[in-house]
Amino acid sequence: MSTTSRLFPLDLMQLPGALFGPQAVRVEEYTDGDTHVVRAEAPGLDPEKDIAVSLHGNRLNIRVERTEERIDKAHSEFHYGSFARTVQLPLNAQEDGITATYVAGILEIRVPLAGKVTPGREIPVTTRPPAGAAKHK
Repeated sequence: MSTTSRLFPLDLMQLPGALFGPQAVRVEEYTDGDTHVVRAEAPGLDPEKDIAVSLHGNRLNIRVERTEERIDKAHSEFHYGSFARTVQLPLNAQEDGITATYVAGILEIRVPLAGKVTPGREIPVTTRPPAGAAKHK
């Protein structure tokens, strides 16, 4: 066993599965001007029958299904089955105008953003005696 494999026993390609479960869709997110972009790896799929994208509140759900061809294989590292990922969208995401395109094995979802998000605010924490605490005179 090499020093590297002892220090990092998990192959980096296995990291998404370790973090999100074995059937996770790998994604990247970034902002492009006034658009939030989510890109997902989905190679070798028919987008009309194998990919579903839905929105529930501010959560974007991506679901893909890869079915196995029935061929005798001596060896295969392909992953088959249902794969899913939920992405939390920014608070200023706009439901109208969301688009999804599939090109060369990459699903790209573009979500329009409206204005700036109002930053959160601090909420002060106060103290009080515990309920039922005896009062001493």
